[in-house]
Amino acid sequence: MKTFQKPLTSGEETYYVRLLREGDADQAKAAKDILIEHNLRLVAHVAKKYQNVDEDMEDMISIGCIGLIKAIDTFDAGKGRLATYACRCIDNELLMLLRSKKKTSREISLYEPIGQDKEGNEIHLMDVIEQEQQDVVEALERQSNIRRLMLLMRQELTEREQEILVLRYGLKGGRELTQSEIGERMGISRSYVSRIEKKALGKLRQKFEQE
Repeated sequence: MKTFQKPLTSGEETYYVRLLREGDADQAKAAKDILIEHNLRLVAHVAKKYQNVDEDMEDMISIGCIGLIKAIDTFDAGKGRLATYACRCIDNELLMLLRSKKKTSREISLYEPIGQDKEGNEIHLMDVIEQEQQDVVEALERQSNIRRLMLLMRQELTEREQEILVLRYGLKGGRELTQSEIGERMGISRSYVSRIEKKALGKLRQKFEQE
């Protein structure tokens, strides 16, 4: 299984986009390579929704990479995150591929079969276009942020603070407890739980924003 580079933080992305636009030739090339490498997982995620289409997945990935490169070349840093823009560009390239494969002398039909699902049912281009798409960028950023927060909890918080946040928010798969329930379990008052929780969250917020 291919191992992808972890996503860039917002600050790192801004730095490399600026270097791509304002650096010398060598700096721009290095920045572009980094932006491509750290966003390749987006290509795989977007291409996955077409995995039941009658096209070779390696070809889909290659075309998706073209979309990613175009996104990096045309991205406007003043309009949000690169990953959000790149997902749209990747998706557009893949749809263009599917349309070109099916195009004949007549106008392409959105209801023309382009493959089958796992149960053998026909998939039409319209089915793919109308699918409600998962927000890939949001999901990746949420996973990345959760990993960062769990690491910061271990580095910055006391054992009691960690325990209270784990119980309060069900961070290890358990049920989310109220402050009163936590107080009863730990033998302290609800107001004390509240103060510890507030202090712990403040530590994490400050450290998280610094990074």
